[in-house]
Amino acid sequence: MRTVLVALALLVAPLPAMAWEFTPVPICTLFHQDPEVAVMVTYDPDGGEYAIHLSREGGWPDAAVFSMRFEGPRGLTISTTQHVIETEDTRTLTVRDRGFGNVLNGLNFNQRAVAVLGDLEVPVSLDGAAPAVEEFRACPTDQLVHGTWTRAKQAS
Repeated sequence: MRTVLVALALLVAPLPAMAWEFTPVPICTLFHQDPEVAVMVTYDPDGGEYAIHLSREGGWPDAAVFSMRFEGPRGLTISTTQHVIETEDTRTLTVRDRGFGNVLNGLNFNQRAVAVLGDLEVPVSLDGAAPAVEEFRACPTDQLVHGTWTRAKQAS
């Protein structure tokens, strides 16, 4: 929860777009601030769980399915019904899973990600993400559990 609060603090402060950043402490964290959304991917080796937190000032609508569409040379769309929107603060949407191979590949090998919830589509630039994703994959405590979200399909 502490990491989500850090992302929200950064989201609330008006900041220019920042580069993708990686830090191994206190847990493996990949962070990026886009004009519309802050993206944070974490891996906690104690629980073996990955999470992606997407925070935006306008909040997230209520919808049954959350998708991330990765656009670029290795296009991919992944979807889940297991997303959670914080009840006290609807600005943060979180997806947790034991495997994030498709998410990391999508971030690493494409030019843009689009978070889709209901009719809302929020683009995220992946410019410069690859080096930080590679650092995240090599995080000293990361066991890189390979798995997927509920459904994954290669884009045509």
